[in-house]
Formats: sequence, structure tokens, C-alpha cells
Amino acid sequence: MQFGRGVPTAGFARRWAKRVKVGMAEQGFLLDGQWVTEGEKVSIHSPFDGTVVGQTYLATAAQVELAIAASVRAFAVTRKMPPEERRQLLLDIAKEVVAQKEDFARLIALEAGKPVRTARVEIDRAIFTFTLAAEEALELHNKDEVLRLRTDLNPGSPVRTGMVRRFPIGPIVAITPFNFPLNLVAHKLAPAMAVGCPVVLKPALQTPLTALKLAALIHDAGWPAGGLNVLPMANEIAAKLVSDDRLKMLSFTGSSTVGWQLKLQAGKKRVVLELGGNAGCIVCEDGDVAEAAARCAVGGFSYAGQSCISVQRVFVQQKIFSQFVDALVPKVQALKCGDPLDEATDVGPLIRESDAARVEEWINEAVRGGAKLLCGGKRIMNERGIEPAVLTHTSPQQRVNCEEIFGPVVTVEPYATFEDALQRVNASRYGLQAGIFTKSERYISRAFAELEVGGVIVNDVPTYRSNQMPYGGVKDSGLGREGVKYAMEEMMEMKVLVSRS
Repeated sequence: MQFGRGVPTAGFARRWAKRVKVGMAEQGFLLDGQWVTEGEKVSIHSPFDGTVVGQTYLATAAQVELAIAASVRAFAVTRKMPPEERRQLLLDIAKEVVAQKEDFARLIALEAGKPVRTARVEIDRAIFTFTLAAEEALELHNKDEVLRLRTDLNPGSPVRTGMVRRFPIGPIVAITPFNFPLNLVAHKLAPAMAVGCPVVLKPALQTPLTALKLAALIHDAGWPAGGLNVLPMANEIAAKLVSDDRLKMLSFTGSSTVGWQLKLQAGKKRVVLELGGNAGCIVCEDGDVAEAAARCAVGGFSYAGQSCISVQRVFVQQKIFSQFVDALVPKVQALKCGDPLDEATDVGPLIRESDAARVEEWINEAVRGGAKLLCGGKRIMNERGIEPAVLTHTSPQQRVNCEEIFGPVVTVEPYATFEDALQRVNASRYGLQAGIFTKSERYISRAFAELEVGGVIVNDVPTYRSNQMPYGGVKDSGLGREGVKYAMEEMMEMKVLVSRS
């Protein structure tokens, strides 16, 4: 039996992609299998030059209620879809993203200000996310556990056998940020589809068009009506999604302040939070200095530092500190800033002009406090961006260190002992990922045991992430884990079947 494979929308996604190429796109939002094109219209502006990229509509409280009800109805269908059908649907979506890769890349560059070369990397990761979810969907029933229950623990009890199986938890509310408008949406949707959970998605209002374009592909592929609802909305309207008990899980990626507040409002829901960070990186005396400098120049400034695992704090053994700085600064100065659609651009604008002003103020605050600016730090791109900056002689309490800067700024400081380096990485309320450059197995073992983070990346920057990793943080950096297989586990409930022999 086929579930949700009704008449497709006559290639709606392809027609919209063509419109994006030639000019401004107007796009409704997806609600219970229908495209809504009414209500308050919102324009999406390019962070680079302020031009209008496209338009969509804001959902109302009444439409949010309809989306919740639709997802509850859809769960009766999605939970029963055969694994092979879910697998094939996910593969079909991946194939269509491949076919529209350049359209997605252009759209991400326009609405997110992400350099188009970096946008293509994000698209490749999203393709892998859906492909990996397809394979994991087929593996679900191979993971049933057959138990032999010990009878000696219960005197007089007959022999019993058991089986543990995981079932989809139910409708999910997903809230995603602007910085990876395709792959972070895919990280919510693909695992949910693999296990059979409907999703109500609130995409970031700065970058909803990419999520809506992906929703069109999913809709055209035949995912059941109501199984995916994508609604741009104001935060006060989204509060209903967080508090309503009919939605069984909240998956949120965004700022720490917002994430922990949402957890308080989520009631009985299962909650997964992927929050912020100020990632630390240790360069040991036996590390490859040139490679470490090259990778930090990428990891600290890709997408203008607007990633929760962007390199922010680098601690370098004092014997090689000058050598590292001499290698890093020219590489940072060589980064090209400018139009995200330019194939040569490395660093584009920040998502809002106000963010550029904030980053500039934090840099100036550090300099006033005694820090030395080794390069960059000026407002560029008509005040919308920041020239990639490297600071040293900073102090731990300065905001460029103790907060998440979310901009193209890296601080570099020397350390005396490895113990000192570990303590300085840990001296943060965040704990997402950390990097270490070393050949020493002892250093690696200690870093893995003692760093208060969700992941330690060896001989690379903490910015590294692969979709099959269990990804998430500790302390203020989050709760639970993402990565396709691990997100699927969060989206399922364990149930045991016990039988008397």
C-alpha cells in the first residue's frame, strides 16, 4: 500500500526555482498540504545590499492551530508507512536537491549572504543528510532487541522473553536558525521522516525561502499532507507550538538564551537543544603549525564566523606562539570579502547590519581593555560586514572571549602548560566542540577526558562536523544530540514486549 503518493503539484518546486533565477520570488507557506498565499506579507532582504530577494507570508495563530491539528492527523499515516517507502521518498528528495543544487546555492547566497561556494558545501551536506536518513530508515527494524529476562532476580517467576522496539514519538515542532537554512532544516526533517514523525517547522524569518523551497520538493515527492507544515511566523505566535502537548518533541537550534527559555515553556515535551558556543582550539608544541593556522583561517571566518562551532578562541603553546601568529595573520588578510554571488568571495556580510555594529563594538571594547588588533576589525560592505579580525592580549572576561561573538573574529593567546590550555578552554559557560592540534596520544587522551564539550576534534578545528556524528553540547551549549541516527533515537520512544514461555 502506498501512503501519501497522490498527485504531485505539477512540478511546483521546479517552476518556483526558475522564478528565483530571473527575479524576486513570492512564495506561500505549506499548511496541511496546501500553499497559503494570504495574510501579512513579509519581504526577505539580501544582507549584502538590502535588495528584496523574495516575499512570503506570516502565519497567524489560527493557522498554527490548523498546522498542529494537521500534524496529529498525519501521524496516523506517517507512523504506518513501510520503511522501504520512507527510504525511497528520502532518496527521491536527495536526488531532486542534487538536480536543483545551483538554484539552492543562489538562493542561500541571496537570502543568507553566504558565499556561493560555501553554500554549495551546505547543499552537499544536506544531500548526504537525506541519503543517510534513507539508509537509517531501513535499518530501524534491524535494531529490535530480543531480551532474555533473568528469572533468578524474581524467585518463583516463570521464564520470560522480551523484545524492545522503538516507535515514533509523534508530531514534532522544529525551530531552525538563519545560518544553515538548508542543512539545519534537513537535520530536523530527514530524521523525522525516517522514523515517521510529522513536523511543524518554524524557519528563521531572515531565511525562510530556502526552507520553503525544500518543503516544495518534499511535498512533490509525496510526503503525506499535514506530515510537514512550514510556517514563517512571529515569535509570539510560535509560543503555541512550544507549549501545546499535542506536539511531543521540541527540536530547537539557535541561541542559548532563547533555547533554555523555550525548554521552560515546553511542558511535557521531549526537548533537544543545539545552542551556541565560543569554540576553543589548542595548538600544542608538537602540532603542525602551518596546518593549524590554515585551518583556523577557515574555521574562524567561513560564513563570516556565523556558526556555533566557528573557531573563536585559539590557545597556542608559548614556544610556537609567534610562529603561529606569523602564519595565521597573512592567511586571514588574504581572505576576500564581498558579494556572496562572487565565486571568489570567502567572507560575506553579517546577517543584519546591527550584528556588524555589535561585533565592531566588542572588538573596540577589547582594544580599549588592552587587546591588540593584529588585523581587520573595520566595517566594510556598506557597514554590513566586518573585515576578518585577529585579536591578542585579550582577557577572559572580555565579550570577544566569554560570549559567542558569531562574527569574523578570532582571539589568539599563548599558554605555558597543557593543563593551562585545558583549563582555559573549559573556562566558558559553553561546551559544544573543541579542537586540538598535536601528535601526542597523551594530550589527545587528556583532552578527550577533561574538555567539557560534546566533541573533541583532533588535528582539525572544532568547526568540523559530519552528519553521521552525534552532535551537541554540554553546559549552555545544549541538550541531547543531533546527527541523523542520533536525532532519530531522540524522536522515538522505547517500548518493551514481555511474554511468558
